[in-house]
Amino acid sequence: MKKSFNPFNTIGYVSEKYFCDRQSELKILLQNANNRINTTLISGRKYGKSALIYRFFEELNKENECICIYFDIYSTQNLKEFTELLAAKVMQKFPQKESIGKRFWNYLKTLRPVMTYDGLSGQPEVHFEFTQPKEYERTLTSILQFLDEQKSPVLLAIDEFQQVALYPEKNTEAILRTIIQTLHNVQFIFSGSHRHLMVEIFSSAKRPFYSSTQSMTLVEIPYSIYKEFIMGHFTENKKEISTEMVDFILDWTYNHTYYTQFLCNKLFACANRKPDLSYVKTICSTILEAEQGNFLQYRNLLTTFQWKLLIAIAKEEKLYQPQSKEFIQKYKLGAASTVKKTIASLIEKEMVFVHIEKEESYYRIYDVFMMRWMQKTY
Repeated sequence: MKKSFNPFNTIGYVSEKYFCDRQSELKILLQNANNRINTTLISGRKYGKSALIYRFFEELNKENECICIYFDIYSTQNLKEFTELLAAKVMQKFPQKESIGKRFWNYLKTLRPVMTYDGLSGQPEVHFEFTQPKEYERTLTSILQFLDEQKSPVLLAIDEFQQVALYPEKNTEAILRTIIQTLHNVQFIFSGSHRHLMVEIFSSAKRPFYSSTQSMTLVEIPYSIYKEFIMGHFTENKKEISTEMVDFILDWTYNHTYYTQFLCNKLFACANRKPDLSYVKTICSTILEAEQGNFLQYRNLLTTFQWKLLIAIAKEEKLYQPQSKEFIQKYKLGAASTVKKTIASLIEKEMVFVHIEKEESYYRIYDVFMMRWMQKTY
């Protein structure tokens, strides 16, 4: 018997059918593309921002032909690696057998790169052996100008863009902003998961990218829409699931895209018998047991007080006033100044994040599974 395809994807983007909602975000991205407005897309980790970008690329090409390039710069350490990665992504987009590809490959050869191929993926890799930083700046300018000269509009999505703020070349933002201002046929999506750095880059009057884009924040998919999406895919594949089970799933995962998809993926894969709520809870326990080794590694990397505070935040789930007397006494945390300093360090380590709401913001553990494990274990 042919095995049914699991509709709850946890890696990358599959197709529109298996992509849940984000209609308002897609509308904004399309409006910006049609009106030549660059976009800053900010979201926490694993909210599906890269999948949203690929979904947007797909939608954009339904209307008009557009050259869409996505590249994630999280692994880059400097302007050299940024330039090399961009060159490699353009090479992947324009294979050498195509006329535009031949032009780009011939152009790259004039820069005397070292070209290799990844042993696993077979994708091209580019390395430049320049001795002066200015040479990388000129090369980056030339690559973007090459894209700007194409007949079709170009949309370049740079993921984890906050990384440029950490480069040793402190003028990287200024270099990029200067180049971008000369382009007429290339638009940009600057996406990132480190809210503090992204806001600083695009909202500080002292920074080159100040007020140069429309900012958009990715939040949880509306509860009712996600519920309909989950139940629809189970029903379509003749697998049973109750509204009670879906409500539990969305509450337990905090409606967070990755964790919701992961739990639904496991339930869909195991639902060969008539499932019930206790069955869902058993799968939740299995997930936490499998992740326990990773969670304990975090304990070894944090100080004793950081770990203690992390547990306290996990138990609160939503922590509104971390320096309040009530919270500090409840978990025996000592001085309010120490709590304040430690929370800042946990945010920097991306263990904790601030969930901003209109009424009142709160602190929460970044990893939902880790939060549930701490609540169960301590």
